[in-house]
Amino acid sequence: MNNLGSYRYRVVDVFTQNLLEGNSLAVFPQALGLDDLTMQKIARELNLSETTFVFPATLPGCAANVRIFTPAREMNFAGHPTIGTSFVLLEEGIIPANGEHFFLEEKIGAVPVRIEKGDRPLIWLSTPPIQEGRSYDPESCAQALGLEPRDLLDVAPQFLNAGNPTVFVAVKDKAVVDRARLDLSGMAAFKTTDQEPLCVFIFAPTPEGAYSRMFAPEYRIQEDPATGSSTGPLAGYMIRHGLISGAAGTRFVSEQGTKMGRRSLLHVHIRGEQGVEGIDVGGYVTPVAEAKMKLSI
Repeated sequence: MNNLGSYRYRVVDVFTQNLLEGNSLAVFPQALGLDDLTMQKIARELNLSETTFVFPATLPGCAANVRIFTPAREMNFAGHPTIGTSFVLLEEGIIPANGEHFFLEEKIGAVPVRIEKGDRPLIWLSTPPIQEGRSYDPESCAQALGLEPRDLLDVAPQFLNAGNPTVFVAVKDKAVVDRARLDLSGMAAFKTTDQEPLCVFIFAPTPEGAYSRMFAPEYRIQEDPATGSSTGPLAGYMIRHGLISGAAGTRFVSEQGTKMGRRSLLHVHIRGEQGVEGIDVGGYVTPVAEAKMKLSI
């Protein structure tokens, strides 16, 4: 039996100012000594949407190297882990309290983070470059989601990827979003046989911005309460189809997770006309718990 020692971790709720809402995240702020297999086992044990492990940065100019795991696999990039880990690193003093701009190293590369000061810090990440992919047949998407074709807006569902491959499906109202469902068998409508795992993001435009849900059964996440890595592409998709203003400085909110009892508010800031300077996704973080895991493997 290999005794790896004790590792302290923090649990935080991301994209909320309310305890036990938003998207839960476990953060191991000092993860030296953990290998890939052990980190994956820990993520599966904790069974949250994601668990992060912090190591010294290997890229110049980055404050830390952050490894992100779902219960099933490691991620190249994810939004709520980036924002939640940033909050923990600020509280731990790994990032100076006066640090308003810094970078976190993730598998996708250096991710810019900024802090908007206030009574509580609003933490923003800059969405990585968005890659566009194929469009999908609306009728097949509706059927896979347990909906009728008339429930969808007259906008073709599309694959977009900013580090987390996602198919976006626009529907008419909140009630349709809440009726949707998706399991592994339904994923066949969105997949080719050799394609990497996908998320499916369904949303309706609202006066505030969007009302959203995200399904990721291939990641062993039946539904995700808040998906920051898909929210930047969501903004790009909405701008392209005239569902939100693309004017420089536009800010809106995507409400996600409400149907599953984990209401999350994801803030979006459009930088430059049509987001030409970037799309930022931000949120508040609420600390929940601190614990220690003693590992003998």
